[in-house]
Amino acid sequence: MSPTVLIPEWPAPQNVHALSTLRCGGVSEGPYASLNLGTHVGDEPAHVRENRRRLAALLPAPPMWLDQVHGIDVVAHRQVDDGVRGDAAYTASAGAVCAVMTADCLPILFCDVSGSVVAAAHAGWRGLLAGVLENTVRAMRVPPRQLLAWCGPAIGARAFEVGDDVRDAFVARDADASEAFVAAGRPGKWLADLAALARRRLSVAGVQRVYGGQWCTFEDSARFFSYRRDGRSGRHATLIWLAEPAHPGDLSEP
Repeated sequence: MSPTVLIPEWPAPQNVHALSTLRCGGVSEGPYASLNLGTHVGDEPAHVRENRRRLAALLPAPPMWLDQVHGIDVVAHRQVDDGVRGDAAYTASAGAVCAVMTADCLPILFCDVSGSVVAAAHAGWRGLLAGVLENTVRAMRVPPRQLLAWCGPAIGARAFEVGDDVRDAFVARDADASEAFVAAGRPGKWLADLAALARRRLSVAGVQRVYGGQWCTFEDSARFFSYRRDGRSGRHATLIWLAEPAHPGDLSEP
């Protein structure tokens, strides 16, 4: 059985390919059923290996799996070994697959309008607040107005409850971020819209063309893993790559 995937709908150049996995099409069981791709969540290692093998059949090369720490480090993809620490990766090399894993955090894909560079970022609220998206935009080394961004599945605005501390931290950096929070009906609690916060940060960084963001991992248990909903859960992957160089020599990784 092939993995079930979500294909981004965005006006990316033809040589930019991307997908986000759903939870169906793998061999894992229990809370990890069935296409868990995370090795760090308690699933049987043999099941994860088989799930990754099935995913690899859809890709031009094995992904570079990051050691994600809710930080702001952006890694240049050089076909390095798995486990390099970072929460975003970018590449200008054809066939190199950038990937992030999530189970409520927001995955965001980037490409430029000429199809010369792509990136994938993992944006939970901590990384979003600290600047992982801005760092990713800078690492791609093209004018932000030439970038497209796509927000993948994440916990939605009706389900993501946070405290005053989280809201206050965002509003302290940007007063307009208050529009992404709605009172949750309990003292000191707010419902946060991760996708809206990401759109705000991207807009300030100069990225105006942003797509996606309509899926809620928490509310759709048939298609998505959710750590906040289930406690123990699998992980999705959101991946992007260049099929061929659009402009050879335009960009090279440092």
